[in-house]
Amino acid sequence: MTKNFENYVLPTYGRQKVSFVAGKNAVLVDSEGKEYIDFAAGIAVCSVGHANERLTKAICDQVSKVIHVSNLYYIETQGECARKIVEQSGYDMKCFFANSGAEANEGAIKIARKYGEVEGKPKRYKIITLDHSFHGRTITALKATGQESMHNYFGPFPDGFVYAKNIDEIESLIDDHTVAVMLELVQGEGGVQPQDKKKVQALEQLLKSRDILLMVDEVQTGIYRTGEFLASNLYEITPDVITLAKGLGGGVPIGVVMTSKKDIFAPGDHGSTFGGNYLSTAAANEVLDILSEIKENGVLDEQLIYFETALAKFAAVHPAIFLEHVGLGMMRGLRVVDAETLGKVINAAREAGVIVLKAGRNTLRFLPPLTITKGEIDEGFVRLEKAMASL
Repeated sequence: MTKNFENYVLPTYGRQKVSFVAGKNAVLVDSEGKEYIDFAAGIAVCSVGHANERLTKAICDQVSKVIHVSNLYYIETQGECARKIVEQSGYDMKCFFANSGAEANEGAIKIARKYGEVEGKPKRYKIITLDHSFHGRTITALKATGQESMHNYFGPFPDGFVYAKNIDEIESLIDDHTVAVMLELVQGEGGVQPQDKKKVQALEQLLKSRDILLMVDEVQTGIYRTGEFLASNLYEITPDVITLAKGLGGGVPIGVVMTSKKDIFAPGDHGSTFGGNYLSTAAANEVLDILSEIKENGVLDEQLIYFETALAKFAAVHPAIFLEHVGLGMMRGLRVVDAETLGKVINAAREAGVIVLKAGRNTLRFLPPLTITKGEIDEGFVRLEKAMASL
C-alpha cells in the first residue's frame, strides 16, 4: 500500500497509515477489516454518508447513459441542479459550475474583478479577506487565504488582497479600489470559528451602502452543514456571491459559484471543461433531494441537536483537555489544551476506531455525515471515551 505512494505520489499530505475499502453511512471499513465511526465525512464531503443507496443508484443510472459532453451543449442535469440550488437557497441568483471549492472561489474573484471594471472610473480590484481564512490552494485563492505561512515559496502572487484581523477592522481597510469582501461565516480550516451574527449583518449593510460586493465562501458551511441550506440563511444576510463545493456532490467533485449579478459574465469570460457535467450534477441532484427531505421532515434538526448534546457531554467529562466547544450544526470543534495533546487525541481516536480531524493549531474538528444515526453517534462517543482512557 505505502510503496506505491512512496514511489509515485508527490508527498503533499502527511497521510495516516490506513486504507479504507468499504463503508455504510457513518461507518468505514479498512483493508484489515477494522470498522471506524466516521466523524469526518471526507472533510465535510460525504454529506449523505458512504454507499448511500439512492446516491449510488443515481450515479450508476447516469453513468450507464452519458458521463460527459462538455459545456458546449445543454446539460439537463446541470440546469436542474442550478434550479434546486437557487430555490433551496432562497436567493435570486444564477450558477456557474466548476470542480472544487478553490475553482468556485476563483470564479468569485473573477466576478469581483469584472464588477470593479466600470468605464470612466478608477479600477476597483481589491478584495478584503480575514486572518486565518482558507479559500483554496490555487495561486489566487491561496493569496486570498489569510494565512501567511501558506504563502511561502509560491510567489509572486496576484495583487489586490488585503487581510483584516477581524470583521471590526474591515471598514478601516476599505479604499477607492476596494471591490469586495470575501469571508467564511464559520472559519473551517482556521479552527471552526463562527463569526458574530450582528457584526456580519452590520458589515452587509456597510458594504451595500458603498457598492462593495459581499462574497461568502460556503465551501464547507453550505449544503445544510450548519443546519440550514446555507450559513448565509442562518445569518439572515443576502450576499452578492456565494461559493459551494464539498458536500454538494456527496463525494463526486463539484464546485459552484452563484451570484445575484446575473449578467456579469459573457460567453468566453469564464469556463470549465468538466464543470457541471452529467456525472457531477446527477450526483448533486440526488444529494440535494436527500438532504432537503431530511431537513423538511425534521430528522436533520433532530440529529444536529443529538450530536451537539453528545459532544458537549463528552467535552464536559474532560475539562483539563477540552477548553471550549465551538461551531454550528454538524460543523463542530473542541479547543484542545495544546497542539501536542490534539495530535495524541486524533491518533488515539483512530486506534479506537473513530475518525476525527484537526483544524487550526489546537481544535479537534467534527464533520460527520448529515445522515448519521443516533446509534452511530452513540457508538462514536463510546469509542472516543476509550481513546481518552488510553492517553
